[in-house]
Order: sequence, then C-alpha cells, then structure tokens
Amino acid sequence: MLAFRFANYMFEPVWNRNYIDHVQITAGEDLGIGTRAGYYDRAGALRDLVQNHMLQLLTLLCMEPPVSFDADKIRDEKVKVLQAITPFNEGQVAENTVRARYLAGTGAGEEVGGYLDEDGVPRRSNTETYAALRLEVTNWRWAGVPIYLRTGKRLARKLTEIAVALKPVPHMAFHDHGSEGVVPNQLIITLQPDEGVSLKLGAKIPGSKMRIRPVTMEFHYGTSFISQSPEAYERLITDAMRGDATLFTRNDEVDAQWSIIDPILNSWAAKTPRMATYDAGSQGPAEANHLLGGDRRWRHL
Repeated sequence: MLAFRFANYMFEPVWNRNYIDHVQITAGEDLGIGTRAGYYDRAGALRDLVQNHMLQLLTLLCMEPPVSFDADKIRDEKVKVLQAITPFNEGQVAENTVRARYLAGTGAGEEVGGYLDEDGVPRRSNTETYAALRLEVTNWRWAGVPIYLRTGKRLARKLTEIAVALKPVPHMAFHDHGSEGVVPNQLIITLQPDEGVSLKLGAKIPGSKMRIRPVTMEFHYGTSFISQSPEAYERLITDAMRGDATLFTRNDEVDAQWSIIDPILNSWAAKTPRMATYDAGSQGPAEANHLLGGDRRWRHL
C-alpha cells in the first residue's frame, strides 16, 4: 500500500473527495470459527478484524505522505487519520453499523451448520460473525467520502481487498448507442488471496458504432515477480528482530482505534441494532445493503 500510493504520482491528483465517490474495504472468509469458539465468542468480528486489521488498511489508504519512511513519521500520519474519525453516539451506531451471524448453509461445497451449532458456542450467544460499518474521515482530503468496512465468517469466498470507486463522469454521451453496463472507474487493490491491483475503465467495443463496456487492466504480483512475498507473520517477526517498528501499532494509535470501536461494542452489547442473519456461503446479510445508500452496491464476493 505504501509503495502503491507514494511511488506512483499518477494517482495522487484524484486521491481526494473531489474525485472519489466512496471506498469499500472487505475482509471476507469462507471458513467458520473451527475450534476457536473459546476465543471467538468473546471477541466477535468487530474485535477480531475491524479494530486492528481493517482500521490499519483504512489508515494506509487515507494517510498523508510522511516526511520520511521512518517508523514514527508513518505512524504519526496514521494516527491523524484515526483521530479524524468521529466516534458514534448510540443513535449513529444503529444507523451506520450492521452486525449479523451466519446460519446453516453451504461452505466449501458441503452443508455446514450455523454459528450457534458450532462446538463450544453458547446457545444464548450475542456474538456477531459479520460486521459492516460506514465511517468518514473528517479532514480536508476525505470529508464527505463514505468508507465502508465489512468482514465476516462463512461468506461466499475468502477475499481481502480495497475498492476505490471514483465519481461518474459529469456527462455520459453513450447511453443511446447500445453501451453495456458502463460504470464509474474503480481501482481495486487485492491483498488476499491473489495480491495485485486492477483498474476498471470504459473501452470501446470493436465495430463501427460507438459502444462502451467496462474492461479491466490487471497487475498480479505472482506473475510479475519471480520471488514470493513473505508471509505476514514472517515479515513482522523479521521486522521485530531488526528493530523496525513501521508495521507495529503505537500506543496512541491503539487508543485511537479503540475510541472508534468502543461505542459500537457498547451499543451492540445492549443489542442495538438487532442481530441480523445470513446463510453460510452467501454474500452476507441483506441489511448491509442499506448502509450504502443511493445506487451503490457491495462488490460481489
């Protein structure tokens, strides 16, 4: 993320509220909780992934260029992003968050049970396996741009990605010429399982008529580089031995993360909003679609 944003000048002019319509950050898993009920039922999706991993992705996406790539300079900018996210009050939690739990369905081609059927899960559990949030970074660059986060167990497939959706062109002159599904440009940064970057843009369909359809330009790490990237924990352990703290969270960063998450946890503990449900192997709860508003749609898993 750091290399993509700060080693490529071509994206900087559009990396702001004037050109970006919204952002979707997804961390989907196709597996259930396995044998982790003892941990997971006390944590839930919000603590397990949103508070740490997904907020980290948000800060890397939204941070300003650091003065240098020194660990503290980078973390200074990340903290500024987190501090620009205003924590929700109780009414805003119900309006801007969705929590859900998977029911029985299909996973990896076979029938699977729901969360409450998993070994070790209490029958009266109030733990979510899916969380979706609508956040906003209220600073000069990002004010007014909704940033949507979603994560869940037993979804249609395993995928971690950041999708940056640009605003539509101010005038589309091709609607009357048989154009097919013309959509605003999207920049997709895929983190798992196939690391890479893709850009969705409109291109002319071959032929005499001016007809437009979406096409995708793609870059994949696996096909562009011979050497493989180290596993996440391999990288962190190596950095720890080297004394490089760049990828580790600082105390003020952790405090800022929990200041965003704690009001949501408190409201959810009071069962507000209510627990939604979704079938295992699906796209998630229908209630999450209401977070987006307008003509926006979650990207298909």
